[in-house]
Amino acid sequence: MSDDVLKETKNRMQDATEAFKHSLTKLRTGRASLALVDGVVVDYYGSATPLNQVASLSVPDPTTITIAPWEPGILGNIEKAILKSNLGLTPNNDGKVIRLNIPPLTEERRRDLVKIAQGDAESARNQIRQVRREGNDRFKQMEKDKEISEDQMHDGQEGVQKLTDTYVGKINEILKKKESEILEV
Repeated sequence: MSDDVLKETKNRMQDATEAFKHSLTKLRTGRASLALVDGVVVDYYGSATPLNQVASLSVPDPTTITIAPWEPGILGNIEKAILKSNLGLTPNNDGKVIRLNIPPLTEERRRDLVKIAQGDAESARNQIRQVRREGNDRFKQMEKDKEISEDQMHDGQEGVQKLTDTYVGKINEILKKKESEILEV
């Protein structure tokens, strides 16, 4: 039973780490990446539709994203959606394809992006700490309900702490890698 608690705790910590990784993909590093436009939603005949479901996306070079809509009539909607998404990118429309040029990052913008990444990392660490708290509480409750002994409770809590240390370490590694990626010129 205590193995189930550890397994569930590990899975939830893993999910928090994956969510953190995913949130970092949206940060611009000066290179074009399709992850930048993941959150863009286009008004497609009255329904909100993800950009990648109404157009083909590509990265022809490290500083450009091209968006080729499957229906030329929605070029304007795609343009509006990109402008509304606060990506800080201006779409260039040639009548068939929209190009997003990724400008080089200024030193100030790089520092801002690092701060955003650090904030996301802190949120992820807090999520992991919350999972730890819940895991520890479950062990205490199991001991209180006489499902496990006091020693088993302490062993379980030690296991939860080891998982916490591991996943907080992973988040710190991911953050360090992303910071160096953002700051490299």
